[in-house]
Amino acid sequence: MKIKTILVCVMIMTSFIGLKADEGSHLWLKHQTGANGNIKVLGRLTPTLSLAVHELQNGWTGMPIVLKKQKDKSLQNEGFRINPQSHNILVTSPSDVGLLYAAYYLLRSQSCNQPLTNTVIDNPFYERRLLNHWDNLDRTVERGYAGKSIWEWDVLPDSVSDRYEAYARANASIGINGTVLNNVNASPEMLSKEYLQKVETIANILRPYGIKVYLSVNFASPMVIGGLPTADPLDKHVVKWWKDKAKEIYQIIPDFGGFLVKANSEGQPGPCDYQRTHAEGANMLADALKPYNGIVMWRTFVYNPEDADRAKQAYLEFYPLDGKFRDNVILQVKNGPVDFQPREPYTPLFGAMSHTKTMPEFQITQEYLGHANHLAYLAPMWEEFNQQVNPASQKALAGVANIGTDTNWTGHPFGQSNWYAFGRLAWNPYLTSEQIADEWLKQTFTTDSAFVEPVKAMMLDSREAVVNYMMPLGLHHLFAFGHHYGPEPWCDVPGARPDWLPSYYHKADKQGLGFDRSSTGSGATAQYPDSLAKLYDNINTCPEEYILWFHHTPWGHKMKNGRTLWEELCYKYNEGVQQARSFQQTWDAAQPYVDAEVFQQVQEKLKMQTLDAMWWRDACLLYFQQYSEMPIPLELERPVYNLEEMKQFKINIDNHENAPHGFK
Repeated sequence: MKIKTILVCVMIMTSFIGLKADEGSHLWLKHQTGANGNIKVLGRLTPTLSLAVHELQNGWTGMPIVLKKQKDKSLQNEGFRINPQSHNILVTSPSDVGLLYAAYYLLRSQSCNQPLTNTVIDNPFYERRLLNHWDNLDRTVERGYAGKSIWEWDVLPDSVSDRYEAYARANASIGINGTVLNNVNASPEMLSKEYLQKVETIANILRPYGIKVYLSVNFASPMVIGGLPTADPLDKHVVKWWKDKAKEIYQIIPDFGGFLVKANSEGQPGPCDYQRTHAEGANMLADALKPYNGIVMWRTFVYNPEDADRAKQAYLEFYPLDGKFRDNVILQVKNGPVDFQPREPYTPLFGAMSHTKTMPEFQITQEYLGHANHLAYLAPMWEEFNQQVNPASQKALAGVANIGTDTNWTGHPFGQSNWYAFGRLAWNPYLTSEQIADEWLKQTFTTDSAFVEPVKAMMLDSREAVVNYMMPLGLHHLFAFGHHYGPEPWCDVPGARPDWLPSYYHKADKQGLGFDRSSTGSGATAQYPDSLAKLYDNINTCPEEYILWFHHTPWGHKMKNGRTLWEELCYKYNEGVQQARSFQQTWDAAQPYVDAEVFQQVQEKLKMQTLDAMWWRDACLLYFQQYSEMPIPLELERPVYNLEEMKQFKINIDNHENAPHGFK
């Protein structure tokens, strides 16, 4: 294993040099060329320290740097101290990977023209900062919009893609220290000896960068690959099978991180199949991993139709289990109570599970935000979440990756900013969206303020623009069935679960619009702390960005600005379209500062986004207008098509084929 690791490091080091014209593949790691940093290491040169040295030698242009591994009471294991001295910069950390993180800190500061004048002490906020790949063994990616999976399972372990090295480097540069390689809808085959040997090869490449490998597991694996008649977590043969499997994994991958589990959700097997609780299932796996310091991340994304409100169901299922999970179990909870919508209130499980470890799950890939066609900088969404849920109450952070084999990694060049932002917020959740956007733009494009300031403003407005032209005022889940691209508030699929259809959520009728989750409706407001429950429960005090989430609101309800609900809905949709148009203008003015290929990619995406915004606005307003029976305000644009024409519009999400004239 050591020989493999060193060989990989040498391959990585040589790949850093000689960057060519920017086509998006270098991400935010375009350090200054011609550097010849003077770097000295006090102590043994390990593979990880070798990476730090070569990064600095190839990118650092400042005064000499001394790297020293040493204990420091003010530093966590992965933290670091940077001390500018008269003739050099002394960098210390208790660990090799901490020194690597410090190297990236220095290079980031240099790229952003941030002078280093005072001592820096920097510790990661979360111990575990993970990407979740929803990648399948056939290299398809569930909710992936950037090509195939980067994991080439069919040729591993004999053939190794150079993408693995670049992937590891990118993650380490923003402090990500864990990756779940496969889809939460997991294939049991992932735990076979054949695939564990493939995983070993990836783990060896990621290890020098401080990145641990985790796997999603199928709860029925003892039956499918173990030949047992049951997967009951209390069956002694099942318990033994998982203990034996854990021992096998750690013999192959000694620093294996643990399991991610989706159970009893959307058809996945789980402990409830045997009348056992989620705690009993999670604890059985946790006991198997405990001797090796492994963890179980147990997802709470369940919505069995035992309550009329899907938004309540995870809370109802998990809250009674508070305090019953092992200490190496972390409940992985989506940020919102439905499913990664453009705007949701936070999931009330956060804060309620006072005796159980929890971790937020963000979605970096844009399943519900225009896929890789729309610019939607998501740091404001995650910053909004961190303002509602105290980061100190969480034990880790996970993000569903948007990474694929596309040259630019993420499908949309600006999709890279969300990968970057996730890592930075996992390291420090108190960074602002503006700070992160500023860093990313300066490292990815240029430090010229004539470019950075207007494009940064565009990024900061983009998520709110998407909310406005898709689902303003707390509307949610109005998407087309299945692929979740484009509006379909009228969607009605025979045989589909009601909570997969838009009408379940918008409840449009002649009286009004929105889901009544107040004390007179589903009672979901009662799942929040008393102060918030009272605020959300009253239609007159409920924040208007959530009004249709918590209240079935009359069409004539007076909003705070004096408009009726219907008028405000029209204005919000129109505002979103105008914002999308303004993004085109901003980007056109940025052309002199951007590589031609990347400029054209973004320009084409922004044109598509504007057309999609118009489609969303017109489809939704025409549909809801049949219930409100109110006119669109005269000063706003009129729809070009009628509702029946809109209903016939079935889009090919890959190339927008079959779009009506005007939306191509």
